Amino acid sequence: MAINIGLTDEQRQGSVDILNKALSDTYLLLIKTKKYHWDVVGPQFRSLHSLWEEHYEALTDSIDEIAERSRALGGYPLGTAEGFLKNASIREHAGDLPSATEMVRRLATDHEQIIRNLRESIDQCSEQYHDEGTADFLTGLMEGHEEMAWMLRSFIEGESLNPSGDREGELQTPAKA
Repeated sequence: MAINIGLTDEQRQGSVDILNKALSDTYLLLIKTKKYHWDVVGPQFRSLHSLWEEHYEALTDSIDEIAERSRALGGYPLGTAEGFLKNASIREHAGDLPSATEMVRRLATDHEQIIRNLRESIDQCSEQYHDEGTADFLTGLMEGHEEMAWMLRSFIEGESLNPSGDREGELQTPAKA
């Protein structure tokens, strides 16, 4: 049965291609988050272990939603590790076991890369493909990544507090007279 939702085949395929890139990044980020969840050690073990469990559960939900959005447009989601690695903009660090802080930094960097990609994809869906539904869907994904990136950055920022409680390297607001 032909799909008649107000988008051409080319427009729908363009959105499906964008969704597959988002799916690839999200799937690879899920794998990295899960791996760090298993491997983290040190004084922050419990808090990071729990945080990353929340994150990988949210990423798992996103993966399913991305795949379903692709199917709703008449496309097919990628479903192989080879496809994900080929289409992802983030990279894995196979065989590397960084410190807890470096794990956090890498995940925050990956979320931020995905956020930048999604911003471009939202514009492309709206302007080039006239697919406001997918643009709105991607906006929701972006907001989820923004929240996760903020949580990760907050962890790293907490490590740079000096004994007075001020953040090192930040300008302090002058006291009011």
